[in-house]
Amino acid sequence: MTTFDKRKDAFESKFAHDAALRFKAEARRNKLLGLWAAELLGKTGEAADTYAKSIVAADFEEAGDEDVFRKVRADLDTGGVVQSDHQIRRTMDELMGKAMEQVAKEA
Repeated sequence: MTTFDKRKDAFESKFAHDAALRFKAEARRNKLLGLWAAELLGKTGEAADTYAKSIVAADFEEAGDEDVFRKVRADLDTGGVVQSDHQIRRTMDELMGKAMEQVAKEA
């Protein structure tokens, strides 16, 4: 195996590892977001956990974060909770940072 092949394999391994960490962090962020929204909606205990899982599942509808945002936005509107789009997106960003830290510590 040449040095180039070794470097290529190392780069591919790092890329795959980083992608896996990003996926875990996004799932963790969505769970945290679900728990945040559940609290705003007055859900506790098992109901909050179930709601958080529904937010994680919503992320599989399409690529990107818009599917998650739309679900949280709709649920908060239905529940009569006043949060601006900016507040929801800011919370998503903040929780992504928190989720990435948590996942990095576990890795």
